Amino acid sequence: RNFSIIAHIDHGKSTLADCIISLCHGISDREMKSQIMDTMDIERERGITIKAQSVRLTYDKDGEIYILNIIDTPGHVDFSYEVAKSIASSEGALLVVDATQGIEAQTLANVYTALDADVEILPVVNKIDLPSADPDKVLEEIEDIIGIDCTENSLVSAKNAIGIKELCDNIVDKVPPPTGDINAPTKAMIYDSWFDNYLGALALVRVFDGSLAVGQTVYVYSSKKEYKILGLMYPNPLKHTDTKNIFAGEIGIVSLGVKEISEIMVGDTITDAKKRCDKPVEGFAPAKSFVFAGIYPILTDEFENLRDAINKLILNDSSISYEPESSMALGNGFRVGFLGMLHMEVVVERIEREFNIDIIATAPTVVYTINLTDGTSIDIQNPSEMPLIQKIDKILEPYVLATIITPNEYLGNMIKLLTDRRGIQKDMKHMPDNRVLLEYEVPMNEIVIDFYDKLKSCTKGYASFDYDFIDYREGNLKKLDLLISGEKVDSLSVIVSEEKCYSVGSALVKKMKELIPRQLFEVTIQASLGAKIIASERISAMRKNVTAKCYGGDISRKRKLLDKQKRGKKRMKPIGRVDIPQEAFTAILKLD
Repeated sequence: RNFSIIAHIDHGKSTLADCIISLCHGISDREMKSQIMDTMDIERERGITIKAQSVRLTYDKDGEIYILNIIDTPGHVDFSYEVAKSIASSEGALLVVDATQGIEAQTLANVYTALDADVEILPVVNKIDLPSADPDKVLEEIEDIIGIDCTENSLVSAKNAIGIKELCDNIVDKVPPPTGDINAPTKAMIYDSWFDNYLGALALVRVFDGSLAVGQTVYVYSSKKEYKILGLMYPNPLKHTDTKNIFAGEIGIVSLGVKEISEIMVGDTITDAKKRCDKPVEGFAPAKSFVFAGIYPILTDEFENLRDAINKLILNDSSISYEPESSMALGNGFRVGFLGMLHMEVVVERIEREFNIDIIATAPTVVYTINLTDGTSIDIQNPSEMPLIQKIDKILEPYVLATIITPNEYLGNMIKLLTDRRGIQKDMKHMPDNRVLLEYEVPMNEIVIDFYDKLKSCTKGYASFDYDFIDYREGNLKKLDLLISGEKVDSLSVIVSEEKCYSVGSALVKKMKELIPRQLFEVTIQASLGAKIIASERISAMRKNVTAKCYGGDISRKRKLLDKQKRGKKRMKPIGRVDIPQEAFTAILKLD
């Protein structure tokens, strides 16, 4: 039985996976620890799952031995790509819902992904032992909102291992076994990959037809190359189990001795080199980056180390994209594409921790399509790439459909926030438990920076949020530049809607005045729209008290010394260089 565990953040997916592993004795009691499937330090510290993890277990039901392949998936909206690829390699999905919180925004998003993939969905109500739990109301909600029949359900408490045996029996009875012809040509889909320091790039595959064997020569469709299988393993969080064969319907790890990133792509198909399958596995789209940010090493001689670090991370997380770029203020670096803000935070932290490189990350932006007056169009990820205003016909920005579930008492706050972010209301439904489901179309550049934080603040943490890309629409947008001592700082340029230009420009220069330290000469900070200055601040020069040695006497003596100092400061201004601190490049994130 191949199945994924899907749920909203903190509804107990990883704890449930721990319980099933303990029941099936997949890991000895001595080695067992909580969140065993979360292998990264950052996952354990934050208490979230970032990367989907698989484990193969054996389960005895009525004397029959069943193989359970579990995939524990992340709950955050940024990692919905991990959920999609996990469901694509499964026949079933456990839909875990918290008995105290009910259905949340990401619960709905995951259900739609599972419905599109046409897998068997099993509703599981978790945390039934908590005093505020109301499993019957949650089951009613699942039937009303999602439309899944809940007459046969599983009520569990993963923390106290209640109902886990019944759940495993339910999985065996309800999730269909995999179909596939063991005698057909080999057809296997790569649904995950990562880098191992000793074995190179490893691919986690689901075999749909045929089989894989150690020593077999296989053909990979995207790279159009042949490789010899050096090793096969079954996944386990602590130590993978070696095997000689992986047959149709099974999940396993393939070692091909590959060192190049481009040769193992998630979603690709592996087949036998001599007897190839008719066509590759279809229906699995690669991840598309939505948020872009510049990443630069603080020490310029670490540029190549940063490139190697990003290359290794891509093997572990195929949803990252990057290209080199240079900045006048920061030197050489990379423009990196992420799935969202949390994804960006995690990647930046992993680069600093795992590769010991100090980096500066600029404020994130989205991709804009610009139609030019000559009839052509270009895509830009960086405000500094914006062409001259005379050449622009119109600017198109990406829109998303935001789904928000909030308690009734915070509805006013939520609507105000969405209206301020240029949101267009599409739907509003009142749910049975004094909650409201809102659907809004919102420009993506309004939600990538601090929207999630503001949403949690104005609802005291009770609202849940999910979004899906819709299309590109024309927007009344302008490029806002920041000038420091008359010089444009390309890394601090932002694209904002015309009605917000003045407020953002004013807030940005005030923030810069706080962050940039005083120099020996006067520094002017200006926000401009093209040649028009819309906001300005001045940082006065640090001054030595040159008149301290004058004890009385004629005022002209003091004036002479002050004039001499003034001329010196004037000479220093054209040649002085302002060092911009790291915090300045993320100041846009903290603007109110």
